[in-house]
Amino acid sequence: MADFGFNEHHQNEIINYMRFARSKRLLRLKTIDSCFEELKDSRLVEETFTVDEVREMLDGLQMVVRGEVEMELINTAHTNVLLLRQLFSQAEKFYLRLQSDISELENRELLEQVAEFEKTDFKTTNKMNLETSKPKLAPLNEGGVSELLNKEIARLQEENDKLKSRLRTLESQAMSALDEKTKAERALKDLKRTQGEQQLSAQTKEIGSLEDTVAALKEDYERSLSAKAASQKDLQENLITAKHELLRVQEQLALAEKELDKKFQQTAAYRNMKEILTKKNEQIKEIRKRLQKYEPDD
Repeated sequence: MADFGFNEHHQNEIINYMRFARSKRLLRLKTIDSCFEELKDSRLVEETFTVDEVREMLDGLQMVVRGEVEMELINTAHTNVLLLRQLFSQAEKFYLRLQSDISELENRELLEQVAEFEKTDFKTTNKMNLETSKPKLAPLNEGGVSELLNKEIARLQEENDKLKSRLRTLESQAMSALDEKTKAERALKDLKRTQGEQQLSAQTKEIGSLEDTVAALKEDYERSLSAKAASQKDLQENLITAKHELLRVQEQLALAEKELDKKFQQTAAYRNMKEILTKKNEQIKEIRKRLQKYEPDD
């Protein structure tokens, strides 16, 4: 049996199609022969015919034969289209792209080899060389399409597992960075709260002391007012002076609070906390950029 460059299964498919085409061709030839036999039996009953009668018979025969040949050619073309449709449909299922060279269909050398192959009833031992200059699909190995697809699926599955593992690692790193950022923010808040409580306690004590002073002055003023009405003016002035002093001290406390906050921001603990937060934010941004590379498009 001639070798078409395919495995045994595909070679058998080619032989089956050639036998199908030959049976259709023989059937059509028999139909054409019957047209001639019918003409002989129905019209050639006399010994002599005129030129017009012969022309009429040949014209009729021409029309019949032409119709049969045209029908056979059309049917052959449509059959080839259906065959190509089957091949392309199967190729698309496996994401293959077939390519054909129409010019090779008129290659006389290849056509003669096919004719010789058909004459020997597909039993010749000479191999046919049907290779073309344009790229085409290479013959599959013994595993066929299934083995090729299984290998590709295994490769894609392995690559997918690697991507999943990498994604889990990045997610773990991101969660760890977020935890560290949360801890740093909590520590900074605790530090600020402690500093604020200390400042508030000091201010409260000072205000309390001033309030006690004011109360003492007020008490002394009232006592002096009841005891010495003549010194009322002096006591009022002392009271006003004490209130002014209280306002001045409160203003100094406000300035001291701002100065203390400014000094706190300049302390090493505050700078360290701020530097840690800055680094963690940069790490999170970098991890997010790296995660976006592995996110699907749909």
